[in-house]
Amino acid sequence: MSADLEPMVPVPYRVVGRRVETRDSVTLHLEPVTEALPAFRPGQFTMLYRRGVGEVAISISGDPTAGDGSLTQTIRDVGAVSRALHAAGPGDVLGARGPYGTGWGLETAVDHDLVIVAGGVGLAPLRPVLLGALARRGSYRRIMLVAGARNPSEFLFREQLDAWSGTPGLEVELTIDQPAEGWSGPVGFVTESLTRLTLDPARTVAFLCGPEPMMRFSANVLQRKGVDPGHIRVSLERNMKCGVGLCGHCQLGPLLVCRDGPVVDYARAQPLLAVREL
Repeated sequence: MSADLEPMVPVPYRVVGRRVETRDSVTLHLEPVTEALPAFRPGQFTMLYRRGVGEVAISISGDPTAGDGSLTQTIRDVGAVSRALHAAGPGDVLGARGPYGTGWGLETAVDHDLVIVAGGVGLAPLRPVLLGALARRGSYRRIMLVAGARNPSEFLFREQLDAWSGTPGLEVELTIDQPAEGWSGPVGFVTESLTRLTLDPARTVAFLCGPEPMMRFSANVLQRKGVDPGHIRVSLERNMKCGVGLCGHCQLGPLLVCRDGPVVDYARAQPLLAVREL
């Protein structure tokens, strides 16, 4: 990005692809109209803007090795701004600022086993972790993905999940909350899948994203298995308005999630998530 671009001014990106993931989630593929934003690290987010409506923080769900300036953003329709972004189609121009926030630190997990645990739309911020790890497969030991959803139709990236399930050197377990017609896989929460895993705790780094209760319970399972909380990384979600630590909307105790997060290790997150309604 050139030095004369203002960090708070959105850069125009054109929608060149739109894929429906679930009943309320889509993935948009965006290409820069003029200059591209800087390359992102897995775990970072953009402030994505729809003219006349507003902007909202959206995790980047694309391939961190692409290197072509494009953005892939998976958006769930949960409010006015996200609904407007969700409705965007090929040819529409959106604005993007960023990338912002901390990353998953995949480069610090070299020579470790990776345990990637996703609940629902939490798979979107974790997809770059898996793509980045697979691009450097020889740098990591075991790679394990546990993804949960309420029912089979709620899984993001379903075709890719099916392809990953058959990828040598990658262990994938998909689980749903309740039995469903036609489903032959595991039934239960991701914590049950984690409980069944055999781990080498001293050589394990875990990446968790999903509802806060899911992350807390999953982190507890991993700690009982001997994984150090400093090696358990979670992605926090709070109401981000500026993305750069100025407005304070995303404050969580001593943290500003847009600046100090969204990814933090569980040693820092645990006492904060234990405080009700913080």
